[in-house]
Amino acid sequence: MTVLLFTIIVLLGAFAAGLLGSLTGLGGGVIIIPLLTLVLGVDIHYAIGASIISVIATSTGSAAAYVKEGITNIRIGMFLEVATTISAVIGAVVTVFIDPGYIAVLFGLILLMSALMMLKKKANHVDLETSGHIANFFKLNGSYPTESGEIKRYTVHNVAGGFAMMFVAGTISGLLGIGSGALKVIAMDNIMKIPFKVSTTTSNFMMGVTAAASAVVYLHRGQIDPGIAMPVSLGVLLGATVGSKILVRTNSDRLKIIFAVVVAFLAVQMIYNGVSGRFS
Repeated sequence: MTVLLFTIIVLLGAFAAGLLGSLTGLGGGVIIIPLLTLVLGVDIHYAIGASIISVIATSTGSAAAYVKEGITNIRIGMFLEVATTISAVIGAVVTVFIDPGYIAVLFGLILLMSALMMLKKKANHVDLETSGHIANFFKLNGSYPTESGEIKRYTVHNVAGGFAMMFVAGTISGLLGIGSGALKVIAMDNIMKIPFKVSTTTSNFMMGVTAAASAVVYLHRGQIDPGIAMPVSLGVLLGATVGSKILVRTNSDRLKIIFAVVVAFLAVQMIYNGVSGRFS
């Protein structure tokens, strides 16, 4: 395969990954890493390095819009980033000591969990009666504008539990090169009881910082190849931009079902190839 053909395939695959990831709420890494490893035979560590760069690109591009609209809770994001950045560096450091087959199996399991989380009906938590002591101390409670222009207030709960889950999410991000959106949603939506719209946009805001922390480690080890990372980042960013434009005119529930099936299939393939020793 020539370099030009390889670049075109990666660019088109990354565009599709960014498009689907934007429409369904998952990052492009869940498609990019299987594409690079299973289809193109790229070493899994270099695939992870390229995926991390794409996470930074997409998070930076979309997070600005959500912050401008006043949906993202910057205080929560900056507070929880303390956990995700530290653990992301730890995950990136230890990944070189783990057998690539085990990484592939773990990646497959995270994909399965992401598919299940995608199909789960999200509860829009709005509880103004109680609030955690930590949330009050750090002034994490906030508000966000609705589609009708109304300002809706919310309170934050169980900050310690959410902070602990963010350590897990950051470690997985550093290990696998994905945004770990499913784990971040568990932390903010299920544990901290933050409204779903706020939790997803704040998670997107955090992903770029988390990925940047682990990217330093991969760059130091020489596992970020510009020839792979460039078309991946460009394709994912373009796909995510197009996806955000057509999202308002699309039945996202139906798309999530289709994408969940695709993600589950890729998860099984990654687990099978990891167990069979293809990545070793």
